Amino acid sequence: MLDWLLSTAFTVYGTPMTWAEVLGFATGVLNVWLLVRQNVANWAVGILNVLLLGVVFVTYGLYADASLQVVYVVLGLLGWWQWLRGGERGGRLEVSRTTRTEWTVLAAVGVAATAGLWLLLDRVTDSTVPLPDALTTVLSLVATYLQTRKKLESWWIWIIADLIYIPLYLYKDLWLTGTLYVVFLGLCVAGLLAWQNALRARAAEPVAA
Repeated sequence: MLDWLLSTAFTVYGTPMTWAEVLGFATGVLNVWLLVRQNVANWAVGILNVLLLGVVFVTYGLYADASLQVVYVVLGLLGWWQWLRGGERGGRLEVSRTTRTEWTVLAAVGVAATAGLWLLLDRVTDSTVPLPDALTTVLSLVATYLQTRKKLESWWIWIIADLIYIPLYLYKDLWLTGTLYVVFLGLCVAGLLAWQNALRARAAEPVAA
Protein backbone atom coordinates (compact mmCIF):
# COMPACT_ATOMS: atom_id res chain seq x y z
CA MET A 1 0.00 0.00 0.00
CA LEU A 2 2.79 2.41 0.93
CA ASP A 3 4.61 1.69 -2.33
CA TRP A 4 1.45 2.51 -4.28
CA LEU A 5 0.89 5.74 -2.36
CA LEU A 6 4.45 6.84 -3.17
CA SER A 7 4.20 5.82 -6.83
CA THR A 8 3.69 8.45 -9.53
CA ALA A 9 0.09 9.23 -10.46
CA PHE A 10 1.05 11.77 -13.16
CA THR A 11 3.63 14.46 -13.80
CA VAL A 12 3.29 18.24 -14.01
CA TYR A 13 6.02 20.01 -16.01
CA GLY A 14 8.32 17.09 -15.36
CA THR A 15 7.59 16.96 -11.62
CA PRO A 16 6.08 13.62 -10.48
CA MET A 17 2.90 13.71 -8.38
CA THR A 18 2.38 10.73 -6.08
CA TRP A 19 -0.96 9.12 -5.29
CA ALA A 20 -0.53 10.21 -1.66
CA GLU A 21 -0.29 13.83 -2.80
CA VAL A 22 -3.27 13.50 -5.16
CA LEU A 23 -5.48 11.87 -2.51
CA GLY A 24 -4.22 14.38 0.06
CA PHE A 25 -5.35 17.15 -2.29
CA ALA A 26 -8.85 15.70 -2.68
CA THR A 27 -9.46 14.92 0.98
CA GLY A 28 -7.95 18.26 2.03
CA VAL A 29 -10.37 20.27 -0.09
CA LEU A 30 -13.31 18.19 1.14
CA ASN A 31 -12.19 18.58 4.75
CA VAL A 32 -12.00 22.37 4.66
CA TRP A 33 -15.26 22.64 2.70
CA LEU A 34 -17.00 20.64 5.45
CA LEU A 35 -15.36 22.88 8.08
CA VAL A 36 -16.73 25.98 6.36
CA ARG A 37 -20.21 24.43 6.57
CA GLN A 38 -19.68 23.44 10.24
CA ASN A 39 -20.26 19.79 9.30
CA VAL A 40 -18.86 17.47 11.98
CA ALA A 41 -17.85 14.94 9.29
CA ASN A 42 -14.88 17.21 8.57
CA TRP A 43 -12.99 15.60 11.43
CA ALA A 44 -13.17 12.08 9.96
CA VAL A 45 -12.13 13.30 6.52
CA GLY A 46 -9.42 15.43 8.11
CA ILE A 47 -7.87 12.45 9.90
CA LEU A 48 -7.61 10.58 6.59
CA ASN A 49 -6.15 13.69 4.95
CA VAL A 50 -3.36 14.20 7.50
CA LEU A 51 -2.33 10.55 7.33
CA LEU A 52 -1.92 10.86 3.57
CA LEU A 53 -0.04 14.15 3.80
CA GLY A 54 2.21 12.68 6.50
CA VAL A 55 3.48 10.17 3.95
CA VAL A 56 4.21 13.01 1.51
CA PHE A 57 6.03 15.15 4.08
CA VAL A 58 8.32 12.34 5.26
CA THR A 59 9.25 11.63 1.65
CA TYR A 60 10.24 15.28 1.05
CA GLY A 61 12.07 15.84 4.35
CA LEU A 62 9.48 18.11 5.98
CA TYR A 63 9.88 16.37 9.32
CA ALA A 64 8.07 18.86 11.52
CA ASP A 65 5.08 18.82 9.20
CA ALA A 66 5.17 15.01 9.16
CA SER A 67 5.18 14.75 12.96
CA LEU A 68 2.45 17.38 13.06
CA GLN A 69 0.11 14.97 11.29
CA VAL A 70 0.20 12.61 14.28
CA VAL A 71 -0.87 15.46 16.55
CA TYR A 72 -3.60 16.32 14.03
CA VAL A 73 -5.08 12.86 14.46
CA VAL A 74 -5.36 13.43 18.22
CA LEU A 75 -6.79 16.91 17.71
CA GLY A 76 -9.17 15.52 15.10
CA LEU A 77 -10.60 13.06 17.61
CA LEU A 78 -10.82 15.83 20.21
CA GLY A 79 -12.54 18.18 17.79
CA TRP A 80 -14.99 15.47 16.73
CA TRP A 81 -16.07 14.99 20.35
CA GLN A 82 -16.06 18.71 21.19
CA TRP A 83 -18.28 19.63 18.24
CA LEU A 84 -20.80 16.98 19.20
CA ARG A 85 -20.71 17.26 23.02
CA GLY A 86 -18.72 20.35 23.98
CA GLY A 87 -21.52 22.90 23.87
CA GLU A 88 -23.95 24.04 26.51
CA ARG A 89 -25.55 21.16 28.43
CA GLY A 90 -23.50 18.66 26.45
CA GLY A 91 -24.99 19.75 23.12
CA ARG A 92 -23.42 20.80 19.83
CA LEU A 93 -20.73 23.46 20.02
CA GLU A 94 -21.47 26.94 18.61
CA VAL A 95 -19.10 29.47 17.01
CA SER A 96 -17.54 31.89 19.52
CA ARG A 97 -14.72 34.45 19.84
CA THR A 98 -11.28 33.85 21.34
CA THR A 99 -10.81 35.63 24.66
CA ARG A 100 -7.89 37.92 25.55
CA THR A 101 -6.64 35.38 28.11
CA GLU A 102 -6.67 32.62 25.50
CA TRP A 103 -4.73 34.82 23.06
CA THR A 104 -2.11 35.60 25.71
CA VAL A 105 -1.56 31.94 26.55
CA LEU A 106 -1.51 30.83 22.90
CA ALA A 107 0.94 33.60 21.93
CA ALA A 108 3.36 32.73 24.74
CA VAL A 109 3.23 29.00 24.02
CA GLY A 110 3.43 29.60 20.27
CA VAL A 111 6.58 31.74 20.42
CA ALA A 112 8.32 29.29 22.76
CA ALA A 113 7.30 26.27 20.69
CA THR A 114 8.42 27.87 17.42
CA ALA A 115 11.83 28.77 18.85
CA GLY A 116 12.35 25.33 20.34
CA LEU A 117 11.24 23.46 17.22
CA TRP A 118 13.38 25.71 15.01
CA LEU A 119 16.49 24.86 17.02
CA LEU A 120 15.62 21.16 17.01
CA LEU A 121 15.12 21.02 13.24
CA ASP A 122 18.25 23.07 12.60
CA ARG A 123 20.55 20.99 14.79
CA VAL A 124 19.13 17.48 14.70
CA THR A 125 17.68 17.02 11.19
CA ASP A 126 18.78 17.74 7.63
CA SER A 127 15.87 20.10 7.05
CA THR A 128 16.67 22.89 4.58
CA VAL A 129 13.81 25.08 5.83
CA PRO A 130 13.88 24.80 9.65
CA LEU A 131 12.34 28.19 10.52
CA PRO A 132 9.35 28.19 8.13
CA ASP A 133 8.79 24.49 8.88
CA ALA A 134 8.71 25.22 12.62
CA LEU A 135 6.57 28.34 12.28
CA THR A 136 3.92 26.73 10.06
CA THR A 137 3.84 23.71 12.34
CA VAL A 138 3.04 25.82 15.40
CA LEU A 139 0.55 28.05 13.56
CA SER A 140 -1.25 24.97 12.29
CA LEU A 141 -1.46 23.47 15.77
CA VAL A 142 -2.85 26.72 17.20
CA ALA A 143 -5.39 27.03 14.38
CA THR A 144 -6.52 23.42 14.73
CA TYR A 145 -6.87 23.73 18.50
CA LEU A 146 -9.01 26.85 18.06
CA GLN A 147 -11.16 25.01 15.53
CA THR A 148 -11.78 22.17 17.97
CA ARG A 149 -13.39 24.91 20.11
CA LYS A 150 -15.11 26.54 17.08
CA LYS A 151 -13.31 29.83 17.59
CA LEU A 152 -13.80 32.31 14.75
CA GLU A 153 -10.19 33.51 14.86
CA SER A 154 -8.93 30.05 13.90
CA TRP A 155 -9.52 31.08 10.27
CA TRP A 156 -7.20 34.09 10.62
CA ILE A 157 -4.42 31.81 11.91
CA TRP A 158 -4.98 29.42 9.01
CA ILE A 159 -4.82 32.30 6.51
CA ILE A 160 -1.44 33.40 7.91
CA ALA A 161 -0.15 29.81 7.87
CA ASP A 162 -1.31 29.25 4.28
CA LEU A 163 0.48 32.40 3.10
CA ILE A 164 3.71 30.81 4.39
CA TYR A 165 2.89 27.25 3.33
CA ILE A 166 2.32 28.13 -0.34
CA PRO A 167 5.84 29.42 -1.16
CA LEU A 168 7.36 26.77 1.15
CA TYR A 169 5.80 23.88 -0.78
CA LEU A 170 6.60 25.44 -4.15
CA TYR A 171 10.22 25.78 -3.01
CA LYS A 172 10.21 22.05 -2.16
CA ASP A 173 8.73 21.25 -5.64
CA LEU A 174 5.46 20.08 -4.09
CA TRP A 175 3.44 21.78 -6.80
CA LEU A 176 0.17 19.95 -6.24
CA THR A 177 0.35 20.47 -2.48
CA GLY A 178 1.22 24.13 -3.05
CA THR A 179 -1.82 24.45 -5.31
CA LEU A 180 -3.90 22.72 -2.63
CA TYR A 181 -2.92 25.41 -0.15
CA VAL A 182 -3.96 28.12 -2.60
CA VAL A 183 -7.38 26.45 -2.62
CA PHE A 184 -7.19 26.22 1.19
CA LEU A 185 -6.53 29.95 1.34
CA GLY A 186 -9.69 30.69 -0.60
CA LEU A 187 -11.70 28.28 1.53
CA CYS A 188 -10.31 29.86 4.71
CA VAL A 189 -11.59 33.26 3.60
CA ALA A 190 -14.97 31.66 2.85
CA GLY A 191 -14.90 29.95 6.26
CA LEU A 192 -14.11 33.19 8.04
CA LEU A 193 -17.06 34.93 6.37
CA ALA A 194 -19.43 32.00 6.97
CA TRP A 195 -18.54 31.70 10.67
CA GLN A 196 -18.81 35.47 11.10
CA ASN A 197 -22.35 35.29 9.70
CA ALA A 198 -23.18 32.38 12.03
CA LEU A 199 -21.86 34.35 15.02
CA ARG A 200 -23.91 37.42 14.06
CA ALA A 201 -27.02 35.34 13.57
CA ARG A 202 -26.59 33.74 16.97
CA ALA A 203 -26.02 37.15 18.62
CA ALA A 204 -29.21 38.49 16.99
CA GLU A 205 -31.43 35.65 18.22
CA PRO A 206 -32.26 37.16 21.67
CA VAL A 207 -33.06 40.52 20.00
CA ALA A 208 -35.38 38.87 17.51
CA ALA A 209 -37.08 36.96 20.31
